[in-house]
Amino acid sequence: MAVPAIIPIAHEPDYRTDTIGRYSDGQFLASITYAFPEGRTLDDDWEEHKRLYTVLHRFDHEGRHVDSDIRCAGTYAEQQRHPQGEDSVTARAQSRMAELLDGLPGREYGDIAIRPFRLTVDGVLFGLVVEHHDGDGDEEEDGESGEDWAELHPDGLGFHAPWDGLYDT
Repeated sequence: MAVPAIIPIAHEPDYRTDTIGRYSDGQFLASITYAFPEGRTLDDDWEEHKRLYTVLHRFDHEGRHVDSDIRCAGTYAEQQRHPQGEDSVTARAQSRMAELLDGLPGREYGDIAIRPFRLTVDGVLFGLVVEHHDGDGDEEEDGESGEDWAELHPDGLGFHAPWDGLYDT
């Protein structure tokens, strides 16, 4: 089944999509997520390259990407060296997220529906990206092969038919 032009994302309180919803200017999708720069492998010093990002994507009412606020709070290695306190990487990311969300007038958490988009920051891919995969090579009844879906990067959430807003990890 083809990927729809506008992809629903269900709000799940206390889980991976708990900071999504609508505000006076449109819709938002926010997360705190670790990511590696593209092409980076798990070598001996991987902890120094795995970064924690605070991410806020904003969309208009029709689901078109307007802008993003993406900031690195620090590395996994830093978090391991200083796991507690107000200056830990995690605490910095959580504080920044609270600021970003508080800055959304009329914020209400709930389901959203957005169009695919992509951008790269610090060598890391961010966005809701349509991906085409060739399953087993057999063509389906509609003449297409494999399953297409949309992947939220770098969060690793995959959206697919029946396009009900639920995701796989």
